[in-house]
Amino acid sequence: MEKKLTLRKFEEASEIVKKVTINTNLIYSDYFSEQTGNHVYIKPENMQFTGAYKVRGAYYKISTLSEEERERGLITASAGNHAQGVAYAAKIYGAKATIVMPTVTPLMKVNRTKNYGADVVLYGDVYDDACKYALNLASKQGYTFIPPFDDLDVATGQGTIAMEIFKELPTVDCILVPIGGGGLATGVSTLAKMLNPRIKVIGVEPEHAACMKASLEAGHVVTLDSANTIADGTAVKTPGEIIFPYIQKNIDEIITIKDEELIDAFLDMVENHKLVAENSGLLTVAALKHLKFKDKKVVSIISGGNMDIITMSSTLQHGLIQRGRVFSVSVLLPDKPGELVKVANEIAKQQGNVIKLEHNQFVSVNRNAAVELKVTLECFGHDHKEQILEALKKTGYNPKEEAPNL
Repeated sequence: MEKKLTLRKFEEASEIVKKVTINTNLIYSDYFSEQTGNHVYIKPENMQFTGAYKVRGAYYKISTLSEEERERGLITASAGNHAQGVAYAAKIYGAKATIVMPTVTPLMKVNRTKNYGADVVLYGDVYDDACKYALNLASKQGYTFIPPFDDLDVATGQGTIAMEIFKELPTVDCILVPIGGGGLATGVSTLAKMLNPRIKVIGVEPEHAACMKASLEAGHVVTLDSANTIADGTAVKTPGEIIFPYIQKNIDEIITIKDEELIDAFLDMVENHKLVAENSGLLTVAALKHLKFKDKKVVSIISGGNMDIITMSSTLQHGLIQRGRVFSVSVLLPDKPGELVKVANEIAKQQGNVIKLEHNQFVSVNRNAAVELKVTLECFGHDHKEQILEALKKTGYNPKEEAPNL
């Protein structure tokens, strides 16, 4: 097993991938350091030309192929980031590329993959379905399959991230790495342990797509019944069989993250670092709050930033609601002039900012007795929200908080 993933291979890959990567220097995070009690650094792979680290493994893998293998045409399956990596690398080598992507893949990832010149086929609900279809096409058409994660050359390419981390921060104590199928975690953890056997490497998975955690607990690769998470890039039901022994040996722990935590992490990244990361890339940011140690140098790998505008908008809205910065309240009012103004004035006194008003005269048969006013407003957080609700109660209304309809 150890003959393939060697330090020499990692060093070779580190030089080769420089042709298709930009320097993603570590960013020290004052905010996350203060929040967690550790010295937190961000490795922003979301800033890569293709928007994710995946180009490393794809390009290195394709560089190891023969001319004949490349000329047959390349094919892969991907939820988006590996697709772009293969498409971009294939374009550089002048090779034809076919990419099979799940039907739920964000439009931006589909379009960007096409823009690199690849043919895109949409199939299945998750990566695993797309992969089976891609392997079938490869067999029928004679294409060369480029695995997204279950391949030692691909893992070697991804592991070049660890080489860069150590060059910048030789005294790093812990690296947090997201896990979907396990290629990135394999490369990073294996090289990190070669360079410093005492380093801690922690894998991070979505709670409802934690195939690697389940496999480690079982002692062998297992397949989940489903992979239901907003972190689409890590929505994998079956981790890699070839790379699994490396994960068993080199990953110290796995943290699982709820989808709600990813929404919170998105707002933290945008507000404090002005960086957009996709949900899978935010796994390691969310995991920072779960660390059981303090005063350590921690690197959080932000694996990608390919989030489409609609998903971004939805995430922002849910994040604001989750943090109590946007909420709706309904009150029943007599249907007579001046009542709406009273409510608006009270909200203004409490420094709430009204976004939307909905006036429903048909909530009761007796309009004089009551009409419903639903107000959606911005505030500073949960404490401020409670202050506004309490003020409305004191003025004689019986406010009911409701889910905002933005």
